[in-house]
Amino acid sequence: MEKEKNGRKEKSPSGGWGLKAALSKPFAAFAVWQINKWKNNAVNAQHNILKKLIDEAKNTAFGKDHHFAEIKTYADFKKHVPVQDYEGLKPYVDRVVAGEADVLWKGKPLYFAKTSGTTSGVKYIPLSKESMPEHIKAARNAILTYINETGKADFVNGKMIFLQGSPVLSVKHGINVGRLSGIVAHHVPAYLQKNRLPSYETNIIEDWEQKVDAIVEETINENMTLISGIPPWVQMYFDKLSEQSGGKKIAEIFRNFSLFIYGGVNFEPYRAKIEQSIGKKIDAIETYPASEGFIAYQDSQKDKGLLLLADAGIFYEFVPADEYYNDNPTRLSLGEVELDTNYALILNTNAGLWGYSIGDTVKFVSKNPYKIVVTGRIKHFISAFGEHVIGEEVEQAILSVANEEQVEITEFTVAPQVNPETGQLPYHEWFVEFSSAPKDMATFSKKVDEALQKKNIYYFDLIEGNILQPLIIRTLQKDAFVNYMKSEGKLGGQNKVPRLSNDRKLADGLERYIV
Repeated sequence: MEKEKNGRKEKSPSGGWGLKAALSKPFAAFAVWQINKWKNNAVNAQHNILKKLIDEAKNTAFGKDHHFAEIKTYADFKKHVPVQDYEGLKPYVDRVVAGEADVLWKGKPLYFAKTSGTTSGVKYIPLSKESMPEHIKAARNAILTYINETGKADFVNGKMIFLQGSPVLSVKHGINVGRLSGIVAHHVPAYLQKNRLPSYETNIIEDWEQKVDAIVEETINENMTLISGIPPWVQMYFDKLSEQSGGKKIAEIFRNFSLFIYGGVNFEPYRAKIEQSIGKKIDAIETYPASEGFIAYQDSQKDKGLLLLADAGIFYEFVPADEYYNDNPTRLSLGEVELDTNYALILNTNAGLWGYSIGDTVKFVSKNPYKIVVTGRIKHFISAFGEHVIGEEVEQAILSVANEEQVEITEFTVAPQVNPETGQLPYHEWFVEFSSAPKDMATFSKKVDEALQKKNIYYFDLIEGNILQPLIIRTLQKDAFVNYMKSEGKLGGQNKVPRLSNDRKLADGLERYIV
């Protein structure tokens, strides 16, 4: 049966697992059985993926230029295909955007996911008919593995909200173009449509603050059971809900809210404030989706590692982060990785990305099965003095002290101050928006500095050698980061505040918000 909605014909939900908790459990068990088949043989799955990718793309322009017909092994592949970022692939992407077929992947893409690049301006990431279903399957399986492990399925009978970009798409040479989250909105299964919020009319609002206000109006009286989105923007939604309801906790507004799904940033810096806003602890699932592919998700509530999706149309490579900028860095396949080593993540996909450096760094926390944590961005580091401090280190340093001191942090970022006032040593400058500030800032700062020294031996040496003075924390006004992002036109959606920068651009922009 079909119904008309927003000018589109859609199938009505027909009692699938999204509507009937009882039906979701056998469906979840079957999905987990399928996952386990490749999960327990991930290296072989990766070998097969590479072989299939090469075979299917050998007659493309890229495949011919890089001698795919001669590639028999991973060693051959490394000889012929360089590691490159978007800039390296751009000449090929430009041909695809211009409407040419069989360039990076057979035929033409179904979509371009439009993202903002730091050096490239707008980036167009292809999504193919082979890659698009993998995004949808991974999002679904993240929920199904949770149901199978916990036995909790009542949430599928309630309303689910996905804070995402506008589903309005433009067209470029016959190919639909939009933000990934907006594209995905067009592929929500029919059995979830009845449960899903916000409405299409609300979802297409471009102004993020207006959109969140409209979502609050649309959801405040609904039975919300699952909420998904990037943590800082979910927090904005929670703040507006609480304000609208006269200061109620989210658990009072949505009494059956039981599952939070997030991705895009590390949840830990936001956890304390979000849990305080909710008013109770609830289960959470971390996911690792990107325009380039759905890479991993948390498949167990018993550990924080994300299951690397080894059978999802992506062949992964790993470059030790400390070699990334070398002329000839080591490239490893899945079977060659080590635990607790920081790797730059390289993708080869069934949408035609080859040797593609996504810009993220990951670390393996398990090899049986292969599970990762995201440690930061390869370009987001501080090494103004040779210390090479990374995102994972600054997050763990401040969070360990914040938990100990019962301090709550809304948001923070770190930058080097290489030109201090006369007579001062250089230092790392931290810009922190507190939701509950330390009683003694000097003690708090000292403890954070000591925690960072323990995390990073180079930073320790610079402090000990009086090359750097201990870090300095600048306390920011309430909503400083929201106001800054708004001023930059980056409020909401998939936009994130970098944890640290090797320059002063973000720091200089935040100076006007110092208390």
